[in-house]
Amino acid sequence: MSSPNPLLIASGLPPFDRITPEHVQPAIRQLLAESRSLVESLTQPDTPSTWADFAAPLTDGMERLSWAWGIVGHLHSVNDIPAWRDAYNTMLPEVTRFYSELGQNLALFDKYKAIRSGSEYAGLTQAQKKIIDNEIRDFRLSGAELPEADKPRFQAIQEELASLAARFSENVLDATNAFAEIITDEAELDGLPEDIKLAARAAAEAAGVEGWKFTLQAPSYLPVMQYATNQALRARMYRASATRASEFSDSGSKPEWDNSGLMTRILALRQEEARLLGYHNFAEVSLVSKMAETPAQVLAFLRDMAAKAKPYAEKDMAELKAFAASELGMAEIEPWDVAFISEKLLQARYAFSEQEVKQYFTEPKVIGGLFQVIETLFGVRIKPDTAPVWDDSVRFYRLENPAGELVGQFYMDLYARETKRGGAWMDEAVTRRRTPSGIQTPVAYLNCNFSKPLGDKPATFTHDEVITLFHEAGHGFHHLLTQVEELGVSGIRGVEWDAVELPSQFLENFCWEWAVLKDMTCHVDTGAPLPRALFDKMLAAKNFQSGLMTMRQLEFSLFDMLLHSDFNPQTQTVMDLLAEVRQEVAVLIPPAWHRFPNSFSHIFAGGYGAGYYSYKWAEVLSADAYAAFEETGNPLDQATGQRYQEEILAMGGVRPALESFKAFRGREPSPDALLRHNGMIPA
Repeated sequence: MSSPNPLLIASGLPPFDRITPEHVQPAIRQLLAESRSLVESLTQPDTPSTWADFAAPLTDGMERLSWAWGIVGHLHSVNDIPAWRDAYNTMLPEVTRFYSELGQNLALFDKYKAIRSGSEYAGLTQAQKKIIDNEIRDFRLSGAELPEADKPRFQAIQEELASLAARFSENVLDATNAFAEIITDEAELDGLPEDIKLAARAAAEAAGVEGWKFTLQAPSYLPVMQYATNQALRARMYRASATRASEFSDSGSKPEWDNSGLMTRILALRQEEARLLGYHNFAEVSLVSKMAETPAQVLAFLRDMAAKAKPYAEKDMAELKAFAASELGMAEIEPWDVAFISEKLLQARYAFSEQEVKQYFTEPKVIGGLFQVIETLFGVRIKPDTAPVWDDSVRFYRLENPAGELVGQFYMDLYARETKRGGAWMDEAVTRRRTPSGIQTPVAYLNCNFSKPLGDKPATFTHDEVITLFHEAGHGFHHLLTQVEELGVSGIRGVEWDAVELPSQFLENFCWEWAVLKDMTCHVDTGAPLPRALFDKMLAAKNFQSGLMTMRQLEFSLFDMLLHSDFNPQTQTVMDLLAEVRQEVAVLIPPAWHRFPNSFSHIFAGGYGAGYYSYKWAEVLSADAYAAFEETGNPLDQATGQRYQEEILAMGGVRPALESFKAFRGREPSPDALLRHNGMIPA
């Protein structure tokens, strides 16, 4: 007898040791059929419009599909081999169609509206009321109130957008993997740190070629840009990275991976969707569920930040040019020289290099330090745990309260692989809720793309990578430490998108505290902790080029918001708009052939369309929240940690994020802490 399909378990920890691509179609089709039949029975006139008779059983039934499809989506991101890609893409249109039908189901919509206007509503919990309100809002955004004649078109738009987003992401991954720079003469690697050369040598051996192999994955690409004295090598790598998934195929990209047409199509479909819903543009649709109210408000916020930051960015650039001319004999700075000159200037000004610091951030100490912060602030314990995983390098942990009871669990997948999408992200595996058998504890995925260990030494991380790990952990513990018992507003669910980065950016601050860092470092060769003198240099250099970095984020945010609110494809191209934005805010303008938008997966494939500004918006909130700890004189103050947990993390999406912030801080947010942290107003 064949074993049952593991995707049909539909709850608990995913059995990654048993799931294969062949399980996807039969399981997802069965779960779609079950979900359709559940909707059919719950929308019958004789089903009472109450929480217990309608809303709760609908949530229970729908979670089975969401659990299984979540696993398929996760494996498509972390193990993008042809079989998993096919399995995901085959079912994506059917799943999208189902959710699109659901969003337009008037009988469902009517049931929610009946609960909202019925006598029961006043007696529901705060979480239940918020879910009902959110559902009504989301039905409207899903086209439930459209004329029947428009609904099929709206649905077709959703299906096409889902498939275009998947293709966009796959094209970026394929174009990234297609490029390899093979060096056979070691003299061409001058300036590169030894561990980077060892990794490149190992990559060449794995590929069956002589010499050293460099790729466009961050752990390989970034050190070349930063340390290689070979300008021609830097220029080739820069060009390859800058033209990924574009019309240029001189660095291994293929015409079928060109995302130019996909971007145009995605933008046109989003605009059509907005018009069908009665909005002027997609940015207005995007902001309905966010803290910010209008595109104009977001643009004013971004331009105000830009006005404050630009003088600092211009100063950064002037210093870079002066240093390049006087110390390196470089009269002209090319874009592929910037990271190299910056590293040299950093070393000259602060007498240390990122590479020197990296030797102290060994993986076991960094993980231990992160866990120590979480345990101290939030009164929990983190212990190793066991569960099936999708790659041998993935680790699994459990979170317990002081009584030893399970609070949640999480997977850590830290290393870069060719089959894994780039960047770093957190995702939900299981979300906390109350079920008839008790509390369902949450489970999170934490994904990064760091260099793996070489030989018998532990992996080492740059300080930037340590910050990235803390960032994703901030999202993870937002998901894990919720106290909400209703699925729709538990953890990060129901939290406005422009507030969801608050807990992640908040946790980054601890990477700059001596009280934290002194215990999370250990030199990879000598075992010595990070010297205080080196930390002081890092701290002095903390805002090195923060003007340039701030302007870069603002450039991306403005581009995204204008693209979705004020872009006319009849009169300009995506690249024309980006050029306009750069004229307004950029201090450093890339070459005309640079195709940044073609790999801007955040906005074309990752849910940040007309929402990239969220990073800066939430940075104001996170810096101000962290200032509460600074004001106590102890970054690990447990009483403040407990208040932060209770008012922000525990609340999930039960109330507006601004209310949670004010409950924690006792006032409206202020941008002063962020400007101070970035060195743009005096401390």
